[in-house]
Amino acid sequence: MLVDTHAHVYKENYENLEEVLKNAKEKNVLKIFNCAENVKTSMEIISLSKKYNDFLYAIVGIHPENVDGINKKDLLVLEKLIKENKILGIGEIGLDYHYEGFDKEKQIKLFEKMLDLATTYNLPVIVHSRDATLDTINILKKYNLKGIIHCFNGSLEIAREYIKMGYLLGINGIVTFKNCKLIEVIKEIGINNIVFETDCPFLTPEPYRKYKNEPKYIYDTMKFVSDSLKIDFRELEITVLSNIKRVFNIDL
Repeated sequence: MLVDTHAHVYKENYENLEEVLKNAKEKNVLKIFNCAENVKTSMEIISLSKKYNDFLYAIVGIHPENVDGINKKDLLVLEKLIKENKILGIGEIGLDYHYEGFDKEKQIKLFEKMLDLATTYNLPVIVHSRDATLDTINILKKYNLKGIIHCFNGSLEIAREYIKMGYLLGINGIVTFKNCKLIEVIKEIGINNIVFETDCPFLTPEPYRKYKNEPKYIYDTMKFVSDSLKIDFRELEITVLSNIKRVFNIDL
């Protein structure tokens, strides 16, 4: 049984949703953690989690790129959704200093509000951090939370820092890209500290990069890691499922 711990499977990204889910099941992907980007997608993801119970799981939150226009009402609506529905975690949340014109202060404030919600409702977090490693680490240190550092592609030193704080590292198609050194980091930290994700519809692994990403491609990323590290695929699968259980309240 494979688990995609980070996907964006909703109408905005997939008109052929039923086909995408069928493709996933045919590749033995039996759990998908569906991550929101804003209040609207949080609502949609909750609705999908009810329709596809025990297959699609709702992870709600506000992505740092969507910080502009967020007001108190949005935060109250989000909290109401968390209170009244079965939520697996808070995400995709974090910091993104990649594009020009970002508002650092606003992003940090939003990130901390999301972490406060995770603390209040005792939920793990899915953390996005791009060009913002130091701030991300310093902020997470103020909280006693668990979760996944999404789309990890940092150094061994940074990996160890996150692991020391109790976070798992989300590994996706980037690990298969030419000249990517992430496999060397994984070799050092061990498979006890990672989970796999697609971040679909983005970051399709090799050799399928010309196609839109889907949860089914989680198999190919895992196979690449298994082959590269000369680890039995079943051993990798079992270890990753155990890692997920450590952090999320889910039956696998």
